[in-house]
Amino acid sequence: MTGSAAEPSSPARVEVIARGRVQGVGFRMFVARAAAVRGLTGWVANEPDGAVRSIAEGRREDLEAFTRELAAGPPGATVDRLVVTWAEARDEFDRFAIRSGWHGGD
Repeated sequence: MTGSAAEPSSPARVEVIARGRVQGVGFRMFVARAAAVRGLTGWVANEPDGAVRSIAEGRREDLEAFTRELAAGPPGATVDRLVVTWAEARDEFDRFAIRSGWHGGD
């Protein structure tokens, strides 16, 4: 994980790239539900290399919980590696979306 420490309730942005068996197992829907429960904004999409990439913004503590949940993944998924990059919130999203982009099967 990269980035600096921040107040738990301060707004932040996180990019999460999940690698492993994460396409074709409902991972994007899992990510969208995890974001909705925490009131996060952003998006999730399949990547051509088999990974799933997500950008989310919200309270730092909610993003940390979100990231932990993504590391576990839904039933049927196997998360081998999570690449997490922290940044300042840009407040550019009004909701959390599942982007079709490249489609690997879920």
